[in-house]
Amino acid sequence: MKSQFLETGQIVNTHGVKGEVKVVPWADSPDYLKQFHTFYLGDKPLNTLSVRVDKTNVLIRFEGVDTVEQAMKLKGKTLCVHRSDAKLPAGRHFLADLMGLEVLDAATGDKLGTVENILTPPAHNVYVIGGGAKRYMIPAVPAFVAETNVEGGYIKVNLIEGLETDV
Repeated sequence: MKSQFLETGQIVNTHGVKGEVKVVPWADSPDYLKQFHTFYLGDKPLNTLSVRVDKTNVLIRFEGVDTVEQAMKLKGKTLCVHRSDAKLPAGRHFLADLMGLEVLDAATGDKLGTVENILTPPAHNVYVIGGGAKRYMIPAVPAFVAETNVEGGYIKVNLIEGLETDV
């Protein structure tokens, strides 16, 4: 079952003296987090006073966090958003929803394993597939990913030589 909350970043430090925090975003772009007015620590809501991008990070000021000392208590915490507030373009998926999906060979229908990890280097994501007879690293691009069906619980991939790994 999908969680009602999605992890969106980690508070890594304070910023300034008025309670603002620096967040490393777990999204395609730090701008994605600017759309949210409420974040969550566990199931505790934190309403925002401001959300702005600073280079590759996001600076957030929360209601009730007015000093650097209060902001320091949030350092190291993971921020979440409510799934119903998070919108993606058609054909895009949250990485959390892909974890654990069964991976099938598009040509044969054979089960290759499950998505154990998703690497996020700059060019494109890479699905790490394990739990089967072999391990694979599949680039998450249309040439290799034939179908993604989150509701059905599977991803179909096109295999070529070299995707198998010892890692």
